[in-house]
Amino acid sequence: MAVMLRELGHTVTGSDEGFYEPTTSYLKKHGIDILTPYNKKNIPQNVDLIIIGKHSKLDPKDNEEVALALTDMDKVNSFPKVLGDITKNRENIVIAGSYGKSTCSALMAWSMLENKKDAGYFFGAIPIGFDENARVGTEKYFVIEGDEYPAFNGLSKFLYLHPKHLLLTSAEHDHVNVFPTEKSYIAPYKELIKLLPPNGLVVAGINNPNVKTILEGCGNAIVTYGMNKNASWYVDNIQYGAETTFDLFKEGKKIIELSTTLLGAHNVENIVGVCAFLIEKNILSDESVQKGVATFKGLKRRLDLKTTKSSVLVYEGFGSSYMKAKTVFDAIKLHFPQKRVITLFEPHTFSWRNKNNLNWYNDIFQNSDETIIFKPPEHGKDTHDQATLEEIVAQAQKNKPNVRGVATKEDALQILEASVKADDIIVLMSSGELGGLIEEVPHWVEHKFPKV
Repeated sequence: MAVMLRELGHTVTGSDEGFYEPTTSYLKKHGIDILTPYNKKNIPQNVDLIIIGKHSKLDPKDNEEVALALTDMDKVNSFPKVLGDITKNRENIVIAGSYGKSTCSALMAWSMLENKKDAGYFFGAIPIGFDENARVGTEKYFVIEGDEYPAFNGLSKFLYLHPKHLLLTSAEHDHVNVFPTEKSYIAPYKELIKLLPPNGLVVAGINNPNVKTILEGCGNAIVTYGMNKNASWYVDNIQYGAETTFDLFKEGKKIIELSTTLLGAHNVENIVGVCAFLIEKNILSDESVQKGVATFKGLKRRLDLKTTKSSVLVYEGFGSSYMKAKTVFDAIKLHFPQKRVITLFEPHTFSWRNKNNLNWYNDIFQNSDETIIFKPPEHGKDTHDQATLEEIVAQAQKNKPNVRGVATKEDALQILEASVKADDIIVLMSSGELGGLIEEVPHWVEHKFPKV
């Protein structure tokens, strides 16, 4: 949002309790001041608009900066409301779901741009090969990653986005701190469907959790996609490798052969959904879609290869929920079945550190030969029933004994030093910074296990 507002001619500053890569470098590259920690002096006296995010440290009783902002409510807004206002006259394509939405959004925008369509776009992740992750564009189409998480006023962000069309990837129960039940999690998705105009298209990952339930009563045209023939659009003849190839089908008819360097069956499914949308809407030809898929390199922090200078491969996965983490491990096993996998995992999101979700640890590390669990962070621990590091490790060890907990990055590096061998794979998994290990581990393996 900060970069997009700069593009529209505004002067932008912003603050947070802390900043993490790749966001820090991205904002600095664009000359946007980032101020930390929170302080009422961070707010310029002549400010025209104050955007407040949803965060555990934004209670005005504990945050003097927010308290000052709320004294002038005419200037306060949420970022999804501002984004919706900016794009309300465009043909907004909203991509929503508990997983896959960042990749699908980026792939859709990339495919349009690669084929000379200057679409606008907005997504939270930072894609490889993009200069920006938000852009106004000149085409009528605007691609938006729609987040179900609430804005600061409690309404799900994607309900502000004036959707004309919807790509729905999934709806597996997530964000338990704000959606305590599956029913409460699904509710905003049902409201999102109601916002579509009668001629809006819905493309849905029909075999993923809760999608059928959300679509009940939907009056729009619905196109389904998946990995097999019980969806309208599906794939066959998959050959996994460094470059994965497969055939794209619609209702039994082969459309085109596709290739991708993205890892995992989940990314093949993401590609099917995006292709189905672009072709059904006649936005791109079959061959143009083929070009977009082949040249798309994915997202930073989404199975992102962190080093090419070592015999030890280091991949970073954004495991903010059970299913997101599972797709990472499944992809590593699928592409590298003979390699030993060592995982560094941080239970960063509320869902991973909630006692009600300890069962997630029963099998999540099934494909990890050795697992190091970093201590859960403290922010927001009072908003839910937080598990301790000891409780998390004990649960994981019930089915996978080779799991250890660490409190510091030095402890983790000491274990790696004793455990890692020259042909291993290391998986770094967190939605935070893993105590700095995301940056340090790739440097360490390049030094200790240089590629011959």
